[in-house]
Amino acid sequence: MLHEQIKNGIKEAMMAKDALKLKAFRAMSAAFTNELVAKNKKPQEMLTDEEALTVVTRLAKQRKDSIEQFKKGGREDLVKEEQEELSILETYLPKMMAKDEIEKIALLKKDELGISDGTDKGVLMSALMKELKGKAEGAMVKEVVDSLF
Repeated sequence: MLHEQIKNGIKEAMMAKDALKLKAFRAMSAAFTNELVAKNKKPQEMLTDEEALTVVTRLAKQRKDSIEQFKKGGREDLVKEEQEELSILETYLPKMMAKDEIEKIALLKKDELGISDGTDKGVLMSALMKELKGKAEGAMVKEVVDSLF
């Protein structure tokens, strides 16, 4: 289970004296605990892999947003740190689909739903997001859908 891997990662990072990995693992562990409490479970319980992936995805998105903000603010020192943490988080996430793969699926789904103009763009977007959940980033799906009309 992913939740157990993270707990073991904390121990390994402590033994290796790897401060960056330790910080990333502790952030994931804290987020897992917060998720458990939000779901009215005990903090000692374990999240399912799907729940844990949702949490790690959320943390990765937060890191990407932080990187963007730090770049705007000219804080390259913080950008580098966030990018390193993001790379650790991404090792626990499934590989996201490439744009061309999303385009193929979007075209098939567009034909399947019989969508011919941009007024039903939301219907297509919704159907694609359900089908590609956890496989493609929402921003990339939106970009592909926008390019079809």
